[in-house]
Amino acid sequence: MYPLQDGYKPKIKEFLDDINDRAGDIEIRSSNMSTRLFGTFDAVTALLNHAMRASMQKYGKIVFVCKYLQGDARELKGYD
Repeated sequence: MYPLQDGYKPKIKEFLDDINDRAGDIEIRSSNMSTRLFGTFDAVTALLNHAMRASMQKYGKIVFVCKYLQGDARELKGYD
């Protein structure tokens, strides 16, 4: 998430709080540079769609960068 305005840290924190509050069965792992979500495609996509829409409606122009990987990537090293 890249909010295109000053004071971006609280906006990012609010987005992360939103997805964590609504995660359900989705596992969320955050680091300094990224947040990875693990779950079914439909559940992860629905969660992201809700949180991204809420952020854009509240704050306006925001860039989101997402990468989707088929399969379970929890065992990949170097991302924590």
